[in-house]
Amino acid sequence: MTIKTGLIGYGLGGAVFHAPLIQASPSLSLAAIATSREVPHGIDKIADPQALIADPGIELVVISTPNATHFPLALASLEAGKHVVIDKPFTATADQADRLIAVARERDLRLVPFHNRRWDGDFLTVRDLVASARLGEILLCEMHWDRFRLDLRPGWKDEAAEGTGLLYDLGSHLVDQALRLFGPPDAVSGDLAVQRPGAAVDDYFALTLHYASRRVILTASTVAAEPRPRFALHGTGGSFVKPGLDPQEEQLKAGLRPGDRGYGAESSRLHGVVTMPDGGRERIATRPGRYVDFYDGVAAAIAEGAPVPVAPEDARLGLEIIGAARESAAGGRVVDLRGLKARD
Repeated sequence: MTIKTGLIGYGLGGAVFHAPLIQASPSLSLAAIATSREVPHGIDKIADPQALIADPGIELVVISTPNATHFPLALASLEAGKHVVIDKPFTATADQADRLIAVARERDLRLVPFHNRRWDGDFLTVRDLVASARLGEILLCEMHWDRFRLDLRPGWKDEAAEGTGLLYDLGSHLVDQALRLFGPPDAVSGDLAVQRPGAAVDDYFALTLHYASRRVILTASTVAAEPRPRFALHGTGGSFVKPGLDPQEEQLKAGLRPGDRGYGAESSRLHGVVTMPDGGRERIATRPGRYVDFYDGVAAAIAEGAPVPVAPEDARLGLEIIGAARESAAGGRVVDLRGLKARD
């Protein structure tokens, strides 16, 4: 038996990421999509998200809608007895996350943030490299996510609303990846800017996560015609520098699907390089990306009681760090997070 799944929202996130990945998981069945857009043949189109939530046959609700709607739609779904996947950012605030986590726990439901970038091939490669200790003690890690997009996008993403802006958009992923690699930081300092003419929300950010003597720098820009390296790690045993972005998003946009030949594979020209202190260099092949592992993990959590692939508490911690970074940027100071770590 497959888990009957309903998707709310069929924009970029729903059409490019969620629908194809749900359909690629043998344990899930995409039964309905709540949207005003056209949907694939054989899937029910529902105009009202609340009608999808109320459908007694739907077991799992996936939310890929404007960020301000994540919390109310997720709460309604949980209260209707559904398991829930929420696209990033999980919610707009840590308080909203707390409420959802409490309801899911009370009702014994799976609540899963869609932090798919844990399954980027470049991140999987970096994670393995850090775990191997080949670079020694990592003292500086830089993670960049650059674009060149001067024009403002129509729709909600570039509008001033709860949970919008580049820090919530791409920062949610970068913070989550940093936490996977190094755990919670001691402190954070942040710099946000609105750089494009007419922009209403931050379109540049730079965060520094403080870990004793280690620094982890997370940055994103929308005006970088020449992107900086996606990853640059420097340790006592050497450095690793990696350009380019994981190819899965572009492959999914082009119609390639998990299981198709070449899916998740990166061009060798984008493979990263380890440089040793003696000048020796080695190119490191990038692991294939595996977004489908997320939904396979969701299905296993629902059907078998396995741990969820991304814990909601992880996303909540990320929201706390984003909130502290915004506080830092507004006040021009470093924000101590050690009390936050003690609470967690």
